[in-house]
Amino acid sequence: MKLIIASNNAHKIYEIKNILAGKFEEILSLREAGVDHETVEDGKTFMENSLKKAREISEITGQAALADDSGICAHALDGAPGIYSARFAGEYKGEESDKANNALLLEKLSDKSDKTAHYTCAMALVYPDGREVTAEGYMYGRIIDTHRGSAGFGYDPLFVPDGESRTVAEMTDAEKNCISHRGNALKLLLTKI
Repeated sequence: MKLIIASNNAHKIYEIKNILAGKFEEILSLREAGVDHETVEDGKTFMENSLKKAREISEITGQAALADDSGICAHALDGAPGIYSARFAGEYKGEESDKANNALLLEKLSDKSDKTAHYTCAMALVYPDGREVTAEGYMYGRIIDTHRGSAGFGYDPLFVPDGESRTVAEMTDAEKNCISHRGNALKLLLTKI
């Protein structure tokens, strides 16, 4: 079966393809599938956004569509930036936004003693027949004050998972995929399909 990943985020697409390798006949990004569509993410939760994206792409393509909505939730900030993680410091523009988002997160946490946080990933798989499979995955840890590492993306250079001394950006792709929120959501999703 062909699977369309309802995303244009190259980092997410790379991770999903690595984790799902061999599970589908063909896995394509929106660009690879020739789809030029941007879902308006106006849901109140990660799962609402994920389901909306997957439903729209499945309807447009007539194929199974997989969508992910994910972000970091700082406990001292009542779960912010949460669903606004990519747009925390304004409209998302790739690596430039990652730097601005990281700076804003550090600024908002500067006077907080609690630096614990978790990543959340809501994954939705929608089939052309309307069947829907969902799963959520998490990765818990803490936010540090200094960027470390050059791998990963987003908040990875600031996030140290529980039981680790390295940031996610200091890990290999394989190490990250074993413990990440996205990896955990996909593993759970695979048990349901």
